[in-house]
Amino acid sequence: MMKRRTLSGLMAGAMAVSMLAGCASGTPSSTPGATSTGAGDSSSGNTQEGQVLNVWSWNDEFQTLFNTYYPQVESVSSDKSTTTLKNGITVKWTINPTTDNNYQNKLDEALLNQESAAADDKIDIFLIEADYALKYVDSDFTLDVKKDVGLTDADLGDQYNYTKEIVSVDGVQKATSWQATPGLFAYRRSIAKEVLGTDDPVEVQAALSDWAKFDQVAAQAHDKGYKMLSGYHDSFRVFSNNMSAPWVEGTTVNVDAAIMDWIDQTKEYTDLGYNNKSSLWSDQWATDQGPTGDVFGFFYSTWGINFTLLGNSLETPVAEGGKEEVGNGIYGDYGVCQGPQPYYWGGSWICAAAGSDNLPTIQDVMKTLTCDKATMLQITKDTQDYTNCESAMNELASDPNYGSTFLDGQNHIALFADVAPNIDMSNISPYDQGCNEVIQNSFGDYFNGAVDFETAKQNFEQSIKVRYPELTDVKWAR
Repeated sequence: MMKRRTLSGLMAGAMAVSMLAGCASGTPSSTPGATSTGAGDSSSGNTQEGQVLNVWSWNDEFQTLFNTYYPQVESVSSDKSTTTLKNGITVKWTINPTTDNNYQNKLDEALLNQESAAADDKIDIFLIEADYALKYVDSDFTLDVKKDVGLTDADLGDQYNYTKEIVSVDGVQKATSWQATPGLFAYRRSIAKEVLGTDDPVEVQAALSDWAKFDQVAAQAHDKGYKMLSGYHDSFRVFSNNMSAPWVEGTTVNVDAAIMDWIDQTKEYTDLGYNNKSSLWSDQWATDQGPTGDVFGFFYSTWGINFTLLGNSLETPVAEGGKEEVGNGIYGDYGVCQGPQPYYWGGSWICAAAGSDNLPTIQDVMKTLTCDKATMLQITKDTQDYTNCESAMNELASDPNYGSTFLDGQNHIALFADVAPNIDMSNISPYDQGCNEVIQNSFGDYFNGAVDFETAKQNFEQSIKVRYPELTDVKWAR
């Protein structure tokens, strides 16, 4: 494995813009339903612990999960800034959005000042995403979830291996997650019927089972007046997750053949009118998913389907506490299939910060919200998210009575369950976030015709070296 770096060294390479919120910015529309009591009864109190548990994140997803499913929650303040536990500990939530790298910048500063901070101001838990996970787990600012926090191999044994590998350095696991994020292709059933004559997931998958077939359907969709994808970035994660080597080896940036294939496809789709020239997270991209959209489908992982796609598919939001049966817009007009290649996208992990004086509570939180099968099942049943418990997900995958009304009754968990065990994290590097962002930004002008291919390549090389001055060479697959 790699040599451990200091966080201050990694901070020097921070980029200004983050294109991916690895999980949805929305929150589950569910009512409390947890049945587990977690690792132990923390309501009995622990005089060894601090009385403030500081939790940092970039959105309220984990906050909502915690307040809904952690059984030791006593009350939540009206502004949701604090949560009181049954043992009297106050959970203080610090939410810093990701815009302009804001979350990481503020987190880095706080972690660098952790040792000198007052006990009740020290960070106890913070959340990280897949693209920059190694930045934090490969540092002294995160604790070993086994040796330091107290989780056991048995506690973690039902989790998907990749969710543990991505946050491990030299065999030491430094974070844990409640979700796994395999990807699928979500398609509009009504458009599929017009283009392919069927909306059956098995038949649609047969038509999209490799990229050559996918391109053929794109041409058919165009002939019918539809776009295959929304914009420039829609297929990026499928290609980038299937690279043959890490983004960076030594001081060399490798632009893999898979990335070149993404560039070729996106340029072709743009020139032929197979997409709407949108950018990820833009208004156009969101509109394309809704009732007026003309796009065949979207590549999405678990969080994307149950949070983002569902939200963008409604003409009006589901009311607070609402359930799936609140249908409007084109609710029920989506189906899912595996698409041309397996991939994953995003995910959130819980880290215990070095210097925390709340390790018993952190252990209980991690065990309850990421290791307890009953809790994992309840989260999936309530929110349709794909949780990090292989036996629980296999149970739902084989349940003939389980399905999503948003997906017209389809059991999407069964498809996710086929992909999740095969996710390969061997090619991750600490530079993934920057390389993923810079390559997409640099080639945007090429896709829209503002610069030629060689200029886009030069722009990438210049930008990546500015972000990471220690990287001296860029190697293009072709």
